Amino acid sequence: MFMNEAKAEALKGLSEGGIPIGSVLVRNGVIIGRGHNQRVQQGSAILHGEMDCLMNAGRQRSYRDTAIYSTLSPCMMCSGTIVQFKIPRVIVGEAHNFPGAPDFMRSHGIEVVVLNDPSLVTMMGEFIRSRPELWNEDIAEESGVS
Repeated sequence: MFMNEAKAEALKGLSEGGIPIGSVLVRNGVIIGRGHNQRVQQGSAILHGEMDCLMNAGRQRSYRDTAIYSTLSPCMMCSGTIVQFKIPRVIVGEAHNFPGAPDFMRSHGIEVVVLNDPSLVTMMGEFIRSRPELWNEDIAEESGVS
């Protein structure tokens, strides 16, 4: 259910010309924040799906009773934010196209569950194949463009 909401966010980002990565933050079975990668749409260096989700959740006194769902395994920046806020559980839609930093999160006591949902693997894989330059920019890899 919550991963479907994260996927809806990813599809929203794709429809806006961005990268299809979505995220939702959940507390007690209720979504308190949602977002999607908006690096392209907002011209941002850091507005990954998880970062947008947390920003949209607004200020929280504590995140210790939350879980974050992300369609793609969080990168080191987003994983660092998850560790910093002490979000105890991360549910990952897929880690096939990008492994992210699950070992880093686990080393800080965070439970990481990887679903490897075939529809998310396909969606991200198709995006990477069709927009490799945008994907490489998002994960800070060299793409031959200066």
